[in-house]
Amino acid sequence: MTEHKPVESWLTDMDGVLVHEERAIPGAGEFIASLQKSGKKFLVLTNNSIFTPRDLRARLLAGGIDVPEEAIWTSALATAQFLDDQRPGGSAYVIGEAGLTTALHEIGYVLTERAPDYVVLGETRTYSFEAITRAIRLISDGARFLATNPDPTGPSTEGPLPATGSVAALITRATGVAPYFVGKPNPLMMRSALNRIEAHSETAVMIGDRMDTDIISGLEAGLRTVLVLSGSTGEHEVDRFPYRPTRIVESIADVVPLVEAFA
Repeated sequence: MTEHKPVESWLTDMDGVLVHEERAIPGAGEFIASLQKSGKKFLVLTNNSIFTPRDLRARLLAGGIDVPEEAIWTSALATAQFLDDQRPGGSAYVIGEAGLTTALHEIGYVLTERAPDYVVLGETRTYSFEAITRAIRLISDGARFLATNPDPTGPSTEGPLPATGSVAALITRATGVAPYFVGKPNPLMMRSALNRIEAHSETAVMIGDRMDTDIISGLEAGLRTVLVLSGSTGEHEVDRFPYRPTRIVESIADVVPLVEAFA
């Protein structure tokens, strides 16, 4: 990465990079501490829309990773910002948890089942058939369809769980209407994150564990990218993709020296 402009800011995915099923990955705490010591701007990103930044800070802190609340950027926050830019003061029917409903309340959106401007689909551990049916009917009646992220499954200690992308596919099949996904790999998520910390893509790095979300979204937003092999994408899978990360490392512990080199 030395042939580029000096690194002034860092974006990093959370699951598979800093934590794995809520357990800290070795080196994650040291990585955040090195960022704070360097004074560089940074954000922790997640496609998961279940939790608020305050919730996520508490969960990370329990694993010894001290991330300030304001340094956490979720697909729920990016979705709320998108709605505020597109249709300020609007209304939405929401399928999701506190992370999403809180973000929409904070931008002044009304949450309603009566002729909403949008149906907004997010992550939840308890997808309701009744709620999905309501969403299908509202979209069929003309509501715009928005989803926080396209991830088909999410992790759990028992194995994969159906996630936003899978439920969105069900709704699309029933209505013929495809959603607009705000979260990764949409580069909109990356640009909104950069804007939040007043950073520029030419001097920023994105760290992730998935080639098909983290790396491609960083690439399309003009960032340098680091793939860690501690999560979803294995080293043997990288060559299957028509694009490559700027650098590949074993884990977040290997990024600490890079932060220190650019401090």
